[in-house]
Amino acid sequence: MSQVKESKGLMKRRTLKEYILLFSKGVGMGAADVVPGVSGGTIAFITGIYEELLGSIRSVDGEAIRLLSKFKLLDFWKHINGTFLVVLLAGIGLSFASLSRLILYLLEYYPEMLWSFFFGLIMASAVVVAKKITRWTPGVIIAGILGAAIAFYITVATPGQTPEAYWFIFLSGAIAICAMILPGISGSFILVLLAKYEYIMLALKELKLGIIITFGLGCITGILSFSHVINWMLKNYHNVTVALLTGFMVGSLNKVWPWKVTVQTYTDRHGEVKPLVQDNVLPGAYEVLTGQEAYLVYGVVLAIFGFLLVYLIDYFTDDNTTKV
Repeated sequence: MSQVKESKGLMKRRTLKEYILLFSKGVGMGAADVVPGVSGGTIAFITGIYEELLGSIRSVDGEAIRLLSKFKLLDFWKHINGTFLVVLLAGIGLSFASLSRLILYLLEYYPEMLWSFFFGLIMASAVVVAKKITRWTPGVIIAGILGAAIAFYITVATPGQTPEAYWFIFLSGAIAICAMILPGISGSFILVLLAKYEYIMLALKELKLGIIITFGLGCITGILSFSHVINWMLKNYHNVTVALLTGFMVGSLNKVWPWKVTVQTYTDRHGEVKPLVQDNVLPGAYEVLTGQEAYLVYGVVLAIFGFLLVYLIDYFTDDNTTKV
């Protein structure tokens, strides 16, 4: 792996075809971030834009503010890799506005098949990313195990009651956005654990600007701070960091196992009963316990498709210079 790029020289020329591909990667990231359990960071990682994304975010710094304050707009744009960020964010935004409804529909009516696809995708992602480790040492192995343990713990943690004060909304945004750029850890699921997923979704739907702005400021603060940490880790402790991220993916597989039974529910503010705690079961037990079809054949096919899709993306991507 090449070391993490500094912000200078980060901006590079792309063809129209490459920008269309970048836009599609943004769509994939947005679609993943909608689902509590899947990380947009995973999509960025396997499509080869993770390092450039972190470097671009990190470049929004004091130098960027200085250039902007002096109205050196072209220099500012180049410094922050503006075209890359705009195209990627446009893809993420389109996904949130359109594909999110489809994914939420599938999550409600065909969860087994949707989770099967994501299970295959994340399993292959862990394999592909692990191949980027150039040297396995005891420290690297421990980092991988630690990452898996942390992600697994997050997937089995039970959401609790949390305050709705603005300071906690700000904190929730900062924590969730950090998770969103970590492969294997879902920012949406972090919001579920903080009991703020539905709260924020409802605020977006009803355009509650105070909550939206506070949450957004938390996201900006979190991502600008955390991107520096990840960049520094990738630059100075590449193998350990990649092992940690791989572990996150492996540990998150517990969350995306397709066949689950609900053992504890809660009633939301609209009076709807929703699952709070779920246990993983085998497909046969799923049918017995729920009385619903397990879609085993479809699930296996979709898991294989998700697995192969990652390998095809990894094989055919032309953006080799930005791969971790």
